[in-house]
Amino acid sequence: MTIGWRERALSEPDWPEAGTEAACCPERLEPGWGEMWSAGRLRAAGPALLGLLLALLVPDGGTSKTSEGLVTCGSVLKLLNTHHRVRLHSHDIKYGSGSGQQSVTGVEASDDANSYWRIRGGSEGGCPRGIPVRCGQAVRLTHVLTGKNLHTHHFLSPLSNNQEVSAFGEDGEGDDLDLWTVRCSGQHWEREAAVRFQHVGTSVFLSVTGEQYGSPIRGQHEVHGMPSANTHNTWKAMEGIFIKPGVEPSAGHDEL
Repeated sequence: MTIGWRERALSEPDWPEAGTEAACCPERLEPGWGEMWSAGRLRAAGPALLGLLLALLVPDGGTSKTSEGLVTCGSVLKLLNTHHRVRLHSHDIKYGSGSGQQSVTGVEASDDANSYWRIRGGSEGGCPRGIPVRCGQAVRLTHVLTGKNLHTHHFLSPLSNNQEVSAFGEDGEGDDLDLWTVRCSGQHWEREAAVRFQHVGTSVFLSVTGEQYGSPIRGQHEVHGMPSANTHNTWKAMEGIFIKPGVEPSAGHDEL
C-alpha cells in the first residue's frame, strides 16, 4: 500500500540506551545493536532476514575488527555523508509521489538500527564474503531490516527535484538498477577514506544537499542522485560488523 508523508506517523522501535556487543565479535557496536537481534524482531522480519542475521552472528572466527581497515563483501555497516553529517537510512514508509517505493533518507542519529546496510555483489555474484571491495567495483547495498536494495531511476525526488533514490526489491532481490559503483582512491575501499557511489544504470552519484522532510519524518534529509561528483556525495563507513578480509590488497589506482 502506498503511504503518503502525511498519512501515518513514523513508528521506529525504542532501542535501549545501554551499549551492547554482538556475541560473535570483539568490536563494540553502538547502542541498539543488541536489541536488533532479538528473536521476536527476527521472526517478524521474515525468514530471509533471519538467515542473514544468524549467519552474521555465528562465532566461526569469520568476523572481527580488521587490522587492514578495509570494507569487505558481506559487511554490515552505516554510511555517513561527510559534508552533511547524516547517515544513510531507510524504513517501511513509502514516497507519496514519484515511484511510490520505500523511501531513503539521511538521519543525524548514530544509534538508529534502520541505518544498517549490507554490502553485496551484483546478481551474477562477484563479491564473495570477506573479500575486500575494489575501487571501481559494482555492489548492491541491501537495507538490513527491510531486505530492500538501494535503488534509483528516472523519477524526480520530492523536495529538490533531483533523481529519486529509493529502496526496492524483496529479500535482497531487485533488478539492475540496484547496482552502484564504488568510486575511491587506491585499490580497495578503505574504512577511513571518503568514497562515492555512482549508479551503474543512470550515472548519478548518491547525494544529500540539505533539504529536510516534515511530518511524519520531520528533520530527516532527502537523499537523491546528482549528475556530477561534488562535496555533497562523499560517504564514509562508520559503525557495523566488518567481515575479516580473505585476501591481501595489491597496489592501487585512482577511482575517486
